[in-house]
Amino acid sequence: MLASISRRVPRHLGTISLAMVALLLGFGGLPRASAASPINIGVMAPAAHIDGKGIINAAKLAASRINANGGIQGQPIKLYVFDDHFSASDAARAFQRAVEDDHVVAMIGIFTSEVALAMEPWAGRLKTPLIVTGAVTPKLAEQVHAHYSQLKYVFHGTVNARELSEAACLSTEATVVKPLHYTRAVIFSENSKWTKPADAEYKKCIPKSGMKLVKTIIFSRKTSDFSPIYNEVENLHARILMSAVAIVGEKAVVQWHQQQVPALFAGNNGQAGATRFWDATNGATEGVMTVNTGANGVPMTSKTPAFYHAYVKRFGVNPAFTAYPTYDTMYMLKHAIARAGTTRANALVKSIEKTNFVGVCGRIHFHGRADKLTHGLVFSANPKKGMALLALQWQHGKQVVLWPKRLAQGKFEVPPFVPKPGTQD
Repeated sequence: MLASISRRVPRHLGTISLAMVALLLGFGGLPRASAASPINIGVMAPAAHIDGKGIINAAKLAASRINANGGIQGQPIKLYVFDDHFSASDAARAFQRAVEDDHVVAMIGIFTSEVALAMEPWAGRLKTPLIVTGAVTPKLAEQVHAHYSQLKYVFHGTVNARELSEAACLSTEATVVKPLHYTRAVIFSENSKWTKPADAEYKKCIPKSGMKLVKTIIFSRKTSDFSPIYNEVENLHARILMSAVAIVGEKAVVQWHQQQVPALFAGNNGQAGATRFWDATNGATEGVMTVNTGANGVPMTSKTPAFYHAYVKRFGVNPAFTAYPTYDTMYMLKHAIARAGTTRANALVKSIEKTNFVGVCGRIHFHGRADKLTHGLVFSANPKKGMALLALQWQHGKQVVLWPKRLAQGKFEVPPFVPKPGTQD
């Protein structure tokens, strides 16, 4: 090609022209990451939701930081963002389009378990890695274990629902039950795929944590009026709401505050970890406690503070529950692609299975094929051993980390409308 071009110019310009052509074609001084073809990665989430936005933002931040440091062995990441609108059919169509038209080598994200479970078989059909960083149903990993040859492309890149409930029980025991002696609890759960295993774990760990479970309350995700439910909670003299909510978090919290429900709002609220939740509830989240993947830049690992401050600087809000594992997943893919030396799906799957590095959530590695949670992220209270969680409470408009003790920034504050210990029964 270069020879044919040189024949079209005068002999005395040939050398100069060849040098210019070489420069234009990338053989000269252009940085390799700029000249190389990009590695296409898809990210999918409900863009209008707090946690969906957290997925998208974290992926963008990670991609920009990876690219600023040379990309993946000189190749930049190009993100393709898809809004699934909480729709399994929209997600499936987008996944197909992403693979067939945009040539993504992996898809990450997905907030709801219903959408993630619908996407799981498509990862097998399209032979494309799918790393779920928002949905928490353990069934994703259980199905990989049961149907490995078809579903080996699926990885669960965040904690599962049972682990969330376990952390909620441990943190409530440490911050509310033992020091304040509140004990009467209800399970307060939206009717979703992920809450069934969460509720099952609650029924085991609530009594182990010194609480008395007086009732399990399950409500539709379309619930708009929580007054009858909160009236029942009051009649039961329950003083702790062990929540499992992600979609209806705003309405439930606003009406809890408006009705002055005499019960602590604890457990797991998938939206309450983000600072946007304060504005979304007009401050009604004051006093709410929830488990989360991070808060305030507290050093879950040495990498957590830098991620937190970079996220806040770029987006003006703190990272949502889903942002931390999504950020780690982007770096997990970076390491896996570099280790494999290719983006071919089967080689990439094998490389992802070898993942073992410290991220912002803790040590990132997956359960093996023999484990019933195949390709599920390893969870541990010790971030040196696996992905870890913390518990925070909204106090005076700010998030305060309460648990684990080594990260604690304060103690639990009882909302003024909740009876003091000794009057709870």
